Amino acid sequence: MTGDLIITDVRVRGIPAAGAIAVRDGVIVAIGSEADARAEIPRTAEHLDGRGGVVTPGLIDSHCHPSSSAGLARAVDLGEVRSWDGFLAAVRRAAEASRSRRDPSGWIHIWNVDYAVFAGRPITGGAFAEAALGLPCYVQFFDGHTAVATPRALAEAGVTGRERFSDAAIVVVDADGVPTGELRERSAFQLVAAHLPQPGREAARSALIAQLRELARVGVTGAVSMDGTRESLDLYEDIDQAEGLGVRIVSALTHRQDFGADEVADLIAQRDRRGRRWRGGLIKLYHDGVIDTGTGWLYEPDTLGDGTAPFWPRPQRYREVVADYARAGFQIATHAIGDRAVGQTIDAYLAAGVRSASGAPHRIEHLETLTDEDLGRAARAGITISMQPLHMQWRHGDGSDSWARRLGPTRSARGWRAADVLRAGATLVLGSDWPVAQFDPRIGMAWAMLRRSPGDPDAPVFDGHLRLTGAQALDAYTRAAALAIGEPRLGRLEVGALADLAVFAEDPATVGGDDIGALPVLATVVDGEVTHRR
Repeated sequence: MTGDLIITDVRVRGIPAAGAIAVRDGVIVAIGSEADARAEIPRTAEHLDGRGGVVTPGLIDSHCHPSSSAGLARAVDLGEVRSWDGFLAAVRRAAEASRSRRDPSGWIHIWNVDYAVFAGRPITGGAFAEAALGLPCYVQFFDGHTAVATPRALAEAGVTGRERFSDAAIVVVDADGVPTGELRERSAFQLVAAHLPQPGREAARSALIAQLRELARVGVTGAVSMDGTRESLDLYEDIDQAEGLGVRIVSALTHRQDFGADEVADLIAQRDRRGRRWRGGLIKLYHDGVIDTGTGWLYEPDTLGDGTAPFWPRPQRYREVVADYARAGFQIATHAIGDRAVGQTIDAYLAAGVRSASGAPHRIEHLETLTDEDLGRAARAGITISMQPLHMQWRHGDGSDSWARRLGPTRSARGWRAADVLRAGATLVLGSDWPVAQFDPRIGMAWAMLRRSPGDPDAPVFDGHLRLTGAQALDAYTRAAALAIGEPRLGRLEVGALADLAVFAEDPATVGGDDIGALPVLATVVDGEVTHRR
């Protein structure tokens, strides 16, 4: 738990003469020589030997979903599978494993599937039902916005194809009105996902603790959780009180479009919940889906004629919801991937006021494509831009991936405009979107710096003029990320700052994108507590 700490034999980033840091009650009280540091704390303080490493502010993952760890603990991860044959073989292995376990539910849950697996063929559950050996099989694509289920799974869930939703979700049907198995957006796929075996509270607790431990292992000291519910806040509270959270959490509560007055009132009642290392105060809204399935909201249709339907059937309702939560004092984060979704989100923020009651600016998440005009408007207003350049790992150099094919060459060249965001003077923060992508911030920084696969100099570069420098990428994970959540005492190395720190073998801002993934994280400190020691 939080106490006194002295860190010696280190290089402090940005302070050349310093070799030690003293921490008292979770706050940095000295940066300088070892003698300076020891003079500020008792002899009984815990000692961390930095082994010559470089201290940076602790890294903050500005967009992730740690509460998803419980639901995915038993699922089969196919993130490395790229071919149809490989997919069928993996489904069959999962089915055989389920039978050998004599799993009473019989359900097969597969996740992290690339759209490229289905390239050239329709997304249907019947196409892999035989490989599933007749068992109900539910498959999630990597982005968390599309799923596909076998006919047996649809039947057990009672999905008919006649379902209608309060958002842009769709149960895809064939010419005869029969569900194909493809389910677009949460409201649709949750009809089937609700029938998967659910982990108990203890399993969820253990999975969350394990995931936070993994985050600490890679230098993460803080995370903005974008999958919050009343139950997940309860879980954070329980862990924080019992043994202390290994990562500082800001948890967004998710507003669904079908929420009525009672559900909204319940979310508002959770606004001020907090503990020693976690708090709420953030609301997550959705303004569109994803480019790959045509549910991203665009100013102009994509190449297949999709993308012009609003996610909210009555678009004005989104602006009303933003205004309601802003009046209640929340900071607001909106998922907006398509350029029109981004523009409409800016409009709503400008109408409601761009800062929350705490002073933290509202945020836009993802912004995979945006116009010059909207970028300028967001920068002038002070809206935070939250991006995940490592999502480019699913692009193909020849533009044959579903994202680039739908946008076409002009708009795909405006993808993940991280460097343009900084040139416009806006605040840029970076995150992983885990479990959509890897949670390791070293991978996130590598993609921001290289805009290609790290470690492969011959890999295609996606719009190299939008690369970040190492210092810019690190800033987006530290100082900027802290300001984006209204925590100015985080993300900096100075007396009086909170002692959330990472110790790397070398300065991550200077090692280069091809090497940063292998850069050892020697230690992680949260609130003055050593949460990881290599």
